[in-house]
Amino acid sequence: MDHEDRIALFLDYENLALGVRDHHGGRPFDFRPIADALAERGRVVVRRAYADWSYFDEDRRMLTRSHVELIEIPQRMGASRKNAADIKMAVDAVELAFERGYISTFVICTGDSDFTPLVHKLRELNKRVIGVGVEKSTSALLPPACDEFLYYDRLEGVDVPPPAARRSRPTRPSPVEPAPEPAVETAAEEESARDVDTLAVQLVQTVAGMQGSSGGDVTASALKRALLRKDPTFSESDYGFRTFGELLRHLAAHNVVELAAGPAKGDPEVSLPEQGDREVAFGLLRSVVVDLAADGGAVALSGLKDQLRRAWPDFSEKKLGYRSFLQFCKAAATGGAVELRWSPDDGDYLLTPKTP
Repeated sequence: MDHEDRIALFLDYENLALGVRDHHGGRPFDFRPIADALAERGRVVVRRAYADWSYFDEDRRMLTRSHVELIEIPQRMGASRKNAADIKMAVDAVELAFERGYISTFVICTGDSDFTPLVHKLRELNKRVIGVGVEKSTSALLPPACDEFLYYDRLEGVDVPPPAARRSRPTRPSPVEPAPEPAVETAAEEESARDVDTLAVQLVQTVAGMQGSSGGDVTASALKRALLRKDPTFSESDYGFRTFGELLRHLAAHNVVELAAGPAKGDPEVSLPEQGDREVAFGLLRSVVVDLAADGGAVALSGLKDQLRRAWPDFSEKKLGYRSFLQFCKAAATGGAVELRWSPDDGDYLLTPKTP
């Protein structure tokens, strides 16, 4: 238990309940999916919800059964009542951060950007902050401020209603058969594959950056934390994987990354393949430069990537772990495939084939 995160949960209940009602077809808010998600992250020692409970009589019973402390906000008019709830919740959270040093994580359940300064202050006090909000009613300013952000709509156990079908006038039956459904499924599968490819590029860039900055081994847990720092809404479940380890094994099977035993069981080391596609790419770059360079001439960096893609349409330096095409060419020069130099006269980098 000493290694468990202690979590304090604060719910801006009116924001959540109204967000679910407005964007989930009038369905009531269900606290259980949030409780289950937090149970996987640590031990919740504080649960408080803030609202004028005269507006949420049925919800009070549901929250009480889940051991949530209900903080009553005096009934006021309009924005005054909303501001009273926001201020009370923010003051209580900061007070708890100072008085309960053992609480390591604060969960702020709201989509209101007014709580962004609270998130910044809690992180300044060395507290981890997880946000929870309804996707369509969450301000774009709030998720990037958090260490992790969970969209209520994506939590396990939340039933999101399907989008309403558009009404159209009845038409006469057409002799042409409609397109078969498997084609739609195929399109969905292709879209999912493209999403995984995009994720693979981001993951490879992150591994390369971590290796370059620290020079040490990159573990799966450290990689997941880095991805969350880049995008607090990141979740491997959005790409069809149950765990982060399952995602890494999928990428390792496609030679995107390599996995090795790490310092702890279930926390492997993640690295980029040293050979394979990068060596092929370096060789292809050299052959393209040889073809373009005439009589010992040089080839300008500008436009070279397009020439390379003509020979290799799927080429992407980012999939190989490089943030830019220039960085890829510098690596090829270091590897002995080409020579790279800056030309002040041309205002560009020039590449020539490396002489054996």
